[in-house]
Amino acid sequence: MTSLDQRSQILLKTLVEHYIAEGQPVGSRALSRYSGLQLSPATVRNVMSDLEELGFITSPHTSAGRIPTSLGYRFFVDSLLTVQPLGVGQLQELQGHIQPGEPQRVINAASQLLSGLTHFAGVVVSPKQDTLKIRQIEFVSLSDSRILLILVTTAGDVQNRILFTKRAYSPSELVTAANYLNQHFAGLAFQEIRRRIQDELKQLRTDMTELMSAAVEAGSEVLEETQTTYVISGETNLLDAEDLSSNMVRLRDLFKLFEQKTSLMQLLDISNRAQGVQIFIGGESGLSPLDDCSVVTAPYQVDGQVVGSVGVIGPTRMAYERVIPIVDVTARLLTSALSGQNN
Repeated sequence: MTSLDQRSQILLKTLVEHYIAEGQPVGSRALSRYSGLQLSPATVRNVMSDLEELGFITSPHTSAGRIPTSLGYRFFVDSLLTVQPLGVGQLQELQGHIQPGEPQRVINAASQLLSGLTHFAGVVVSPKQDTLKIRQIEFVSLSDSRILLILVTTAGDVQNRILFTKRAYSPSELVTAANYLNQHFAGLAFQEIRRRIQDELKQLRTDMTELMSAAVEAGSEVLEETQTTYVISGETNLLDAEDLSSNMVRLRDLFKLFEQKTSLMQLLDISNRAQGVQIFIGGESGLSPLDDCSVVTAPYQVDGQVVGSVGVIGPTRMAYERVIPIVDVTARLLTSALSGQNN
């Protein structure tokens, strides 16, 4: 990143902050007035010309003022931003809603709070199910050929699947099969279960292996369905963001991105491999629907292991000093809640 002298940094910081607050291009007279520097508008214009040449700011065709570019926002966030701690009210609201409980409820609450506090879209990537382990397996007979499989994870999630079998199983057979699986595989992830199941089942009667193999396959399907999911709230808030709503084509592409999920998940997964808050500004995401957006994310953990991330998606013109601590604290509270700890 190109280094800037102190005067240029102060003027760039003033310009970015003023533009975020007002949403209008910032002229040299305004910068001269708000920067606190005893500089003439002519001197300010010269500095702004230098900043524009470096790619930090640009001039819209309809105005003599300047606005930050993605590069300007990046320099501002990395070098000039002063993050504000959360207010007591916001902190209490987060603490009050993100408490230990059923995982999906906690995740939904976190997504809604991120959206509500920032007025943008709040997103929480659900824990990757391959990190969750099986606590208990049960079978319930529904008919001669249908059996309800009940999976309970160590995180407290309950998943139900209907198995279709070639023959009827008696209640005692269902109990025997469930007991065997619980005894041998409780506490393991399905990836480990699948590695061990074939050798283990060879020791059993062949008429029982069908049921157990079907249970493992169904559990693996649950894993595949849920390992790349996220909860997003407040997408409609982006309709009220003037910077985004003025371009309906881009906004439509953005909503398609939310629906498709796969590309956005790849971006959010980067947060899982990093420490602390990550910020993707404009084209840094590599996803064209996000070229006018910023994504602020932070990873969260369950029992010491990173399993997902929380984030906020909004226009590049966002109050980063407010959004960053909201995302950071939400990730920390989610870690505590899903690890069964009191905040």
